[in-house]
Amino acid sequence: MAASLQVIAAADADIVLLQDVDWDAGLAALDALAARLAEAGAAYPHRLALRPNTGRPTGHDLDGDGRSWRARDAHGYGHFSGQGGMALLSRHPIGPVRDFSAYLWSDLPGGAAASVVPEAALPVLRLASVAAWDVAVEAPGGPLHILALHAGPPVFDGPEDRNGRRNADELRFWQLYLDGWAPGGPGLATDRFALMGTLNLDPDRGEGRRAALAALLTHPRLQDPVPRRPSGGTETADWPEPVPGDLRVDYILPSAALRVAAAGVLWPEGEDGVLPLSVAAAASDHRLVWVDIGIAPP
Repeated sequence: MAASLQVIAAADADIVLLQDVDWDAGLAALDALAARLAEAGAAYPHRLALRPNTGRPTGHDLDGDGRSWRARDAHGYGHFSGQGGMALLSRHPIGPVRDFSAYLWSDLPGGAAASVVPEAALPVLRLASVAAWDVAVEAPGGPLHILALHAGPPVFDGPEDRNGRRNADELRFWQLYLDGWAPGGPGLATDRFALMGTLNLDPDRGEGRRAALAALLTHPRLQDPVPRRPSGGTETADWPEPVPGDLRVDYILPSAALRVAAAGVLWPEGEDGVLPLSVAAAASDHRLVWVDIGIAPP
């Protein structure tokens, strides 16, 4: 935890989306993290963590091994309910939340669930591998909507490419949401938002169906500031070479209506400076992505 605290404190962001944070019903772990951050001078009085889909049983044998209670049979990979969830830290109050995590994959318009999911599981299996939220943060000048997600990796499956198809549909959900569609209600009407999270897909390299990512990166309501590490690369994950290698899989895509002042990947080049490379590596194999945006009154 100490290394993660140093990374978050070094970023000094107003809003932080954390990935792979184990969820507990009383939020004891998140509150303990916030208390340690406050001691380090990085206070986040407003926090959100909802039960994720990871480790949540479906009751069905999804991987065809004859058993229905293992990690790969959950809505999202996990050995226990809540393993590797999401959490939001904010210096500003958190307002209304739309939690789309329970939305069924089979209900997605044009989705691929029917071609790769056992028929008995179609009425049960959720689209989001981890979670999908629209969180209104009461930022200066009015609400700023954080569209938060952690899509499943497009690997660890077979020739049917179930995980690749699911990853693509998890991304396409947000494309549809930006286009005005939403489950059981209107899509996103405001231009004060940022899509952020682990999309688990690189624009050019590695596994996955890149058309879904390209549709987001080129969406007229979004902009891609292409955050870079000090060396100039855009990679955000420090993974073994040569396969899969360092990839860009973590994103912050602000609304095209917002002004981006700066962006970057917090990837130290050595042991000198406020945040040594060894500390960043100990915190996670993903590096923190940041974007500085200017928000005008609505």
